[in-house]
Amino acid sequence: MEIDLFIPCFIDQLFPETAWSVVKILEKAGMNIRYNPDQTCCGQPAYNSGDLKNTKKLARKFISDHPGDKPIVVPSASCAGFVRKHYVSLFKDEPDMQRKAQKISGNIYELTDFLVNKTGFTNFGAEFTHKVTYHDACSALREYGIKKEPRKLLAGVKGLELEEMEENETCCGFGGTFMVKFVPISTAMVEQKVLNAVNTGAEYIVSTEASCLINISSYIKRQKLSIKTIHIADILSSF
Repeated sequence: MEIDLFIPCFIDQLFPETAWSVVKILEKAGMNIRYNPDQTCCGQPAYNSGDLKNTKKLARKFISDHPGDKPIVVPSASCAGFVRKHYVSLFKDEPDMQRKAQKISGNIYELTDFLVNKTGFTNFGAEFTHKVTYHDACSALREYGIKKEPRKLLAGVKGLELEEMEENETCCGFGGTFMVKFVPISTAMVEQKVLNAVNTGAEYIVSTEASCLINISSYIKRQKLSIKTIHIADILSSF
């Protein structure tokens, strides 16, 4: 199967090794990957800040960069969910662009959803001999709608022990610009999230969302804690 790969801003700029992990597991699943090096941002940060002018500008570029003739796979439910749920309404006064947005929004998939529900490839022969706990990102759970898919993939990893934390569906406090605009509230939220994770005895906090992991890992580093964070793609690629 041929697919388009979209790498979100956070991964591109801060976790390039995770992008290579995504390529590795998609190739293992038999995908022929098309990557457009001119791709940029999907527009979600601008949209969340109320900047519709630049949101539409970035959305136009995304649509131009990804014709929608192949499944678009994204290692982030936040980005994929934004394109799915909001692109069509962005162009409500432009019928031609709206048709293109509709085509795109019906053919974009978060990575774990694509692997489990579109390809059925769930066991990569990965080995990760650590105890982990899983963080359900708000965007993944509520905007996109995944929960069982990441866990099904983790269940196939040799040596991995998954211990669920309390309140695993509670926000980590990232929320895009929320962590910048409301620092005390965000800090209190991430503190509770990390405490719940630590109480499981896990060595790693796993998520599908690099953005959440940035906020969580920043708190961990400030508090000099031993628990670590890791993107699910980096676990699945350990074969």
